[in-house]
Amino acid sequence: MSQRTFIGLTAAAVLAFAITAAGQTIPKVALPILTTSAGQSTDVTTLNIILDEAGVPYDYCDAATAEMVADGVGLGGRESGPGFHVESTNDPAKIPAGTAYKAVLFAIGASLKGMGASGLTLDSEEARLKKILEYCKQKKIFIMAVHIGGESKRGPAGSDNERMIDAVAHYADYIVVTKDSNKDGRFTKIAQAKKMPISEIDYALGLVDIVKQMFQ
Repeated sequence: MSQRTFIGLTAAAVLAFAITAAGQTIPKVALPILTTSAGQSTDVTTLNIILDEAGVPYDYCDAATAEMVADGVGLGGRESGPGFHVESTNDPAKIPAGTAYKAVLFAIGASLKGMGASGLTLDSEEARLKKILEYCKQKKIFIMAVHIGGESKRGPAGSDNERMIDAVAHYADYIVVTKDSNKDGRFTKIAQAKKMPISEIDYALGLVDIVKQMFQ
């Protein structure tokens, strides 16, 4: 599926998925936003497609660094290259280059193939994420952790996927997960321990309504 192609479902069908758990709190966050991967799986592509469907503009870099986040919208003019992908759907007339990001969205899911293509290892991916998260905390940039890969992106303690969850989820301001991703309640426990809001959705498409409410 291409970045600009979305599953042919109507908005009514999306809403019919019982989008969110009752009583949840969905934060309101200003634009602009950056999306990046936590583990280099294709789940970040799904996240970007969802933002496209919701009409929410974003910058994207699969292997963004803290320095790129600091450069703001446009990521300092960086361009895509081998193992490094950059994209923007922001309108420069509305959100000029260099505008500081208000939120960073992390799509959690490990892929050794994806990391290898980006020249990353589990250790260097964790280090990259740690630096971005530290910068976001320092600058009060909202951190959203998204896990929509289901059971296929989970595993036993210490596994690749669980390390990516540990690297990001504990430091988030808001977590969104699918029910399949949270069957063991791990994300709920993290959210409760950190006193952060969490939304559990039936399917990834349920995220469309959430981001509409968050960013519009």
